[in-house]
Amino acid sequence: MALAQLIAPLLLGILAFHKPSVTAAELSYNFYKTRCPQLEEIVKKKSLELYNIHGNFATSSIRNLFHDCGCSGCDASILLDSVPGMESEKESDNNFGQRNYKYFDVVKAEVELACPGTVSCADVLMLAGREGVINLGGPYIPIKLGRRDALFSRKEDADRELVKKDADMDVVLEAFSRLGIDTEHAVAMLGAHTIGRTHCRNLVQRLYPAVDPAINSEYANYLKLRCPSSVTDDKMVEYSRNDRDTPMGFDNNYFNLILQGKGHLKVDSDLTLDPRTKDYVTKFAQDNGYFYTKFGEAVKILTEYKPLTGTEGEIRTVCRVANPK
Repeated sequence: MALAQLIAPLLLGILAFHKPSVTAAELSYNFYKTRCPQLEEIVKKKSLELYNIHGNFATSSIRNLFHDCGCSGCDASILLDSVPGMESEKESDNNFGQRNYKYFDVVKAEVELACPGTVSCADVLMLAGREGVINLGGPYIPIKLGRRDALFSRKEDADRELVKKDADMDVVLEAFSRLGIDTEHAVAMLGAHTIGRTHCRNLVQRLYPAVDPAINSEYANYLKLRCPSSVTDDKMVEYSRNDRDTPMGFDNNYFNLILQGKGHLKVDSDLTLDPRTKDYVTKFAQDNGYFYTKFGEAVKILTEYKPLTGTEGEIRTVCRVANPK
């Protein structure tokens, strides 16, 4: 939740369209109780280990969860590499800034050692995303399991289905609504912008040639120091952290910042101005516990939307490639 082209905005990679599929009825909290009882502990320990070595793995885990579920459902299609004849979702400009895909194979390898051919990459991704929230100080979120993995990944799907960085509030709320996520929960999910960073290429449109009046003037001066030109160089990885106060803390400070005009994206500012969303922003800014509750509820809805289950898809051995035929 985001927009789709940012490193930190984790959310607005919410779909515009979805493939038909089964419901989430086949998912269960106890799906691996006998199949792989140690699964959640394995993912927990490995995710924490990777976070301690590569701090941004936690942020990437959350963002990859949202961008995977936001394009054709939670099926780990975002983890597939391109192959001849198939340009993957990773190549979409809407997934610009996504990274650390390789570490999901590290987590999956640990799971395979314990329970070979049993646990999907999609379920590993969902659990790793949950652990990312926890490792950054956020709430524990119960996640149902039993997903299977997509057989393919298409750039054009991500191009079409992920909401763009400059989308207006009508588009954003409609995208969440298609997932069964109401306005209050949509605002809560956008609170994930409290962590990570925004690439300058996704920010300079609000700074040049004139500063968007919704941005605090002093903060705009700071952003111009971080992004000194309207012409950006992606190789330089120029960025600004979304939350300078608690940059690696999953908390409600995002809402306090955007109320001060210190949001990076158009949607950040719009949340404080739109009559449908502004009261929720104030409520979350005042009550971190309430934010956690609504964020967790929203993640539950998202992660259960149209999964592959039963005999659909496959259980990949390595997350970046489909199984050999």
